[in-house]
Amino acid sequence: MASAAPTAGPTTAPPPSAVQRYFEVSLFLLVATGVVAIVSTGKLDAFSVAIPSVALLYKGIRMQRGRGPELSPRVANWLVLGYFLFFPLDLWVLSRGMAEGAPNPPLYAALLSAIHLVLFATLVRLYSARSNRDYGFLAILAVLSMLVSAILTVETGFLIALAVFLVLSVSTFVALEIRRSSAGAVSPPFEPGSPTARRLNRALGLTSVLVAAGVLATGLVLFFLIPRFTTGYLSALNLQPGLLTGFSENVALGQIGEIKKNPAVVMRIRIDGDPARAADMHWRGIVLTNFDGRNWTTPVEERVVLEPDPTGEYFLDDPSRSRDGFSVLHYTVLMEPIATDAIFVAPHPATLRGHFGADVSRPNGSPSRGYLLLDQTGSIFNPSRNNSKVRYEGSSRLSLIPLSDLRHASADYPEAIRGAYLQLPRLDPRITQLAKNITARSTNDYDRVASIRTYLIAHYAYTLDLTGPRADDPLANFLFVRRAGHCEYFASAMTIMLRSIGVPARYVTGFLPGEYNDVGGDYIIRGSDAHSWVEVYFPGYGWITFDPTPPGDGERGGIFARFGLYWDWFQLTWDEWVINYDFAHQLTLGRNARDSSRNWGDRARSFYRREQAVIMRRIMALDRRTEASPYFLPGILVCLVALLFALRGRSMIRYAVARWSLRARRGGNLTASLASLEYTEMLRLLEKRGWKKSPSQTPLEFASVIPAAELSAPVAQLTDLYQSARFGNHPAPIQQMSSLLRSIRDSLRSRKLSRS
Repeated sequence: MASAAPTAGPTTAPPPSAVQRYFEVSLFLLVATGVVAIVSTGKLDAFSVAIPSVALLYKGIRMQRGRGPELSPRVANWLVLGYFLFFPLDLWVLSRGMAEGAPNPPLYAALLSAIHLVLFATLVRLYSARSNRDYGFLAILAVLSMLVSAILTVETGFLIALAVFLVLSVSTFVALEIRRSSAGAVSPPFEPGSPTARRLNRALGLTSVLVAAGVLATGLVLFFLIPRFTTGYLSALNLQPGLLTGFSENVALGQIGEIKKNPAVVMRIRIDGDPARAADMHWRGIVLTNFDGRNWTTPVEERVVLEPDPTGEYFLDDPSRSRDGFSVLHYTVLMEPIATDAIFVAPHPATLRGHFGADVSRPNGSPSRGYLLLDQTGSIFNPSRNNSKVRYEGSSRLSLIPLSDLRHASADYPEAIRGAYLQLPRLDPRITQLAKNITARSTNDYDRVASIRTYLIAHYAYTLDLTGPRADDPLANFLFVRRAGHCEYFASAMTIMLRSIGVPARYVTGFLPGEYNDVGGDYIIRGSDAHSWVEVYFPGYGWITFDPTPPGDGERGGIFARFGLYWDWFQLTWDEWVINYDFAHQLTLGRNARDSSRNWGDRARSFYRREQAVIMRRIMALDRRTEASPYFLPGILVCLVALLFALRGRSMIRYAVARWSLRARRGGNLTASLASLEYTEMLRLLEKRGWKKSPSQTPLEFASVIPAAELSAPVAQLTDLYQSARFGNHPAPIQQMSSLLRSIRDSLRSRKLSRS
């Protein structure tokens, strides 16, 4: 019978094996992790973020449905070659436009265009990979993506992406090796979803996690042990600062208000000692002196160059100045890149220590290992403009003088103070009249300052919503029309009103203390904490801070806010001990490890000595109580008897019963048990004199080896009686065996006496 001809139709590829399926999924996740790491840095444009995200999602859906490559190798090659023709346009036009405002636009444009090329090549190869060469090239592109993300960011999100990438790398390359080794195997491959395939997936997944954890642990140890030097970190370039601020020497009304809408973290500050000392701190940035009705500025004057001493410390205060009435506050600041050259400090700064301006030439063109700039208002500036994370330590002298003492301050202001801090623009006459009305009953400058501050807080509302037509005189509009505004309007109004009645005052920008994180022990300061306030001069006391702005929104709450505190603590630890980790941190870590080990040893010894003393006191007290007790000696006797019975009780009872039986049946015949008892007693007596019966010897053999003539006969007779009574059932008189045992005991005693 002829077989039927096969029907024509499309042939379908056989389903992939479990190893092939695992490898493809692992490789896809590896590539996706690299692409997501780049996209999540926040340094790319919206188009460069959306296209890769959608492409990865679509590819993942198709892989889940078991679909194969979407592009042929020829199309993929032509697409990559075509992109190289587009690359110059991207470099010189598109990416260059996106790099506007960066510290180094050409470098940033080149980096962006290179990232676009990497992303495009990765996606094209992902949609066309078929051969081992394609898979290898795709893995290389994934590694390149992680390197690119390391250049763009050093945030904690990169650490998470790196950990995931390491696990997937191990998983992918192990699966690749299994796939390569199984090619051409005689046994058929097992199918996806089978029990064997599931066990393989679990084994590979667990192996990948363990190997990656080992690599991370080893890398962590090496990271902290290898000598470090302050030479920067590649991704610390931060080519595009994340927050453009209004902290400069020319600020228009409304700029700080725009910053307050930004919740991004700008600083984290740790206080030495009690953190409550900084709960109401105003972190001072830039002081502005002149107002033209819309803008605050500071006249351009030559700044003083401050250089550190040999220990790296900058001294900002006169050491000879009296320290009475002040307390020293020590703090550490970790400042994010915020595109300003201001250094934020607590009032009355005394010292600073940090890496400032080491990569910038001094104003005269000579290189410097580090310096700061100080203007006539006491504002401090970093020549590096804070384009990367800045960590510095500082100390300030906080005033302990009660504000009420300022009522006795003199009103005789130095001419330099009057000339610089009584400047006024052309004002609406109502502003001066309002200031005079508010202070009509005040008899000293402190009461005048307090009256204006109280009036502003009580009669005006706080708001960030200043929509509406632009006023020709924003300050008069705030005071007499809108009667609501944010901190800039309150601080400007108080400063100008004080100057209008002859009290020197100045406008200060900076940050409020922010939110205290009890998890990390630091203050979290965000863009929304940007603030402006007033400093008033009192002869003999200096500049004193006054804040006329009423309270704004309350603090955040809820479980998500609490989780945010833990996350921020993790970010602070990452920045402190990874991003800013240097040789000084290594010394600190070494000292901490030494001190911790020493403290642990001291605590262990102290604990041992303390517990030893406690136990000895208890023992002595117990000893005194037991000695005084009438039950002590009887109790000891009972315990000894109980111990004796616990150790030898059963054998002693048997012996006592047997001896009692012997005496009770002195005139009867031997039984097997009584014969065994007498024979055992004979062996004990002989063993004490050096004749021990071996377990391998029979009773007769043992009796024949006794050399002493006076012992051999009774031993032999007693042995015969013992065997007859126990094994032969031939009864013998008890008295006969007892007489033989006494004879043996007497002979042994006489031999001992003769030897002695």
